[in-house]
Amino acid sequence: MNFLTYILHVVGSGAIAYYTARQIRDPLTRPNTLAGFQLAESGSVPFLTKLSQRAKAEGDEWLAEKLAKHAADETRHGQIFAHALKQLNKQVIDFKREREKTPDEKPKEQQRSPFFDAFFKDYSPEQLKPENMEWNVFLASTYILELDASKDFVRMANVLPEDEPTSRNLKKSLLSVAQDETGHANYLYEAMMRRMPATQVQQLVDEWRTRKVNALIAFTSNMLQGKDKPRSLVQDGVPAEMPAESQPQELTAV
Repeated sequence: MNFLTYILHVVGSGAIAYYTARQIRDPLTRPNTLAGFQLAESGSVPFLTKLSQRAKAEGDEWLAEKLAKHAADETRHGQIFAHALKQLNKQVIDFKREREKTPDEKPKEQQRSPFFDAFFKDYSPEQLKPENMEWNVFLASTYILELDASKDFVRMANVLPEDEPTSRNLKKSLLSVAQDETGHANYLYEAMMRRMPATQVQQLVDEWRTRKVNALIAFTSNMLQGKDKPRSLVQDGVPAEMPAESQPQELTAV
């Protein structure tokens, strides 16, 4: 990573840390933030599951097991954030039902954001499907995202007050999720080291770190221009049909 990219990385990380901390601390923006996390964590499960099956079919049992555990962790994280919303008497909007109302309109939550457009620049949606995605692309890109997410969750946890139960429980949960994300980053890095020399791993990590910096610039630019304003992801109430096994008794990621 060159010096300019490093500086932009530090500045961009600081800006995102401030933004996410502010969003999670403010009671008005916290529900939408939690909903975004729920959708992101739960939404990655089918992708990771298919990758695990692919790795097993290719004879890489070690990676298949790591990916299966990763998928299980993300399932649990989605439940954690759903439970956090439930404590606020909120739930994620049923976008499937919304799509049924407007079948000809492409829903916004399925459109790739400017961040991911920049992050995966020059890669088509077809190339990013689990059955087609190059392993090096998946491992390096996800390593960067998981590594940064682990730090972001810690920063968000640290700004939450501990003088009332809901925030205190959420703080513990975010720290636990952060620990899981660190574990994910570790196995992804090990997977790269198993496949290529250390110098090549470093080059790959630097490439995707640069892509992350460019993606943050695109995200910030859109925010400053007033584009892609955050869409409401929550509605009042809690899902009455939520299965008992998916409702954690405590707001923690074990």
